[in-house]
Amino acid sequence: MKALIAMSGGVDSSVAAALMLKKGYECIGATMRLFDNSDIEQEVCREKTCCSLSDVEDARAVARRLHMPYYVFNFKDDFRAKVMDKFVCSYLHGETPNPCIDCNRFLKFEALYRRAEELSCDCIVTGHYARVNFNAQTGRRELLRGRDHSKDQSYVLYSLTQEQLSHTVFPLGEYTKEECRNIAEELGFVNAKKRDSQDICFIPDGDHKRFIEEYTGKKFEPGNFVDENGRILGRHKGIGAYTIGQRKGLGLAAGHPVFVKELRPSANEVVVSDNASLFSDTLYAGDFNWISAAPEDFCENTGCANAYTVTAKIRYRHEAAPAKVLIEEPADPSRVKVTFQEPQRAVTKGQAVVLYDGERVLGGGTII
Repeated sequence: MKALIAMSGGVDSSVAAALMLKKGYECIGATMRLFDNSDIEQEVCREKTCCSLSDVEDARAVARRLHMPYYVFNFKDDFRAKVMDKFVCSYLHGETPNPCIDCNRFLKFEALYRRAEELSCDCIVTGHYARVNFNAQTGRRELLRGRDHSKDQSYVLYSLTQEQLSHTVFPLGEYTKEECRNIAEELGFVNAKKRDSQDICFIPDGDHKRFIEEYTGKKFEPGNFVDENGRILGRHKGIGAYTIGQRKGLGLAAGHPVFVKELRPSANEVVVSDNASLFSDTLYAGDFNWISAAPEDFCENTGCANAYTVTAKIRYRHEAAPAKVLIEEPADPSRVKVTFQEPQRAVTKGQAVVLYDGERVLGGGTII
């Protein structure tokens, strides 16, 4: 059996490669070159990104130590078109996207998947903390949470298809992060103690507004902060500087704590409110992918739809909360309604909602 290992230069993908070799697979290491990042090679940024030149060298060193062939594939055009352009467009429309989800969907499990086929590989391997299970009763492959729930990454993998799941291996799914670091140290990997990448790889300093202005060549225009009744409270620096639920950096003297509740790009307004107004119990999601479940079980005209309680995450670090899910139009299972038992804070357009049945990922989509 032959496996293509997606190697980011981090400890997780390196250990994944070692575990596959131990299982007897013939392994090829591959790093995706996603964007020109010579401007983020400073030490402060290298610790926060997964795509620097030093990461390529770390991946190459591990592959050499494991006696694996190693390649760097240029996917910069795909990354720009399918991840960076979409990220910028979403922000300009008042949404807060998660580019890691799009990177997994369009790069790791689409572009790299095709490259694996060209190399006659039987599977793609990544260092994600997740698991794949075959359910003999349903005949479907299921995406499961990683055993180490503190590192579980199933949230960013909900877009996987049945075909992709059948050719994907997550060797770290049964391991904890500590166990993986111990394996890396035992094998003498150069990146055994390397910090995990943080933030968005192409915005390592976290300044979304600066990045979008430089990327588009256009400045965000200042506008008005308004309350829920439309009363002007002050001036903002441009909607690209704000996200839903934000409190810090508003510069408003309202006499009480206020938070960003809504972004209105057409009017160039940022709506602020008190914390209580940020909570809501219902959301809608589109572009929904049913990965481990049959959507007909959640249609309005089926008997079990209103009785099926799931748990739902509305952002990566959100604790999954009990909810009901409903497909109101059976002809369009890509649009769902999610109603929580308890209101959730800062439901944000552009983020993903992912549904779970225990350890099993039912599916996910984009909050609209």
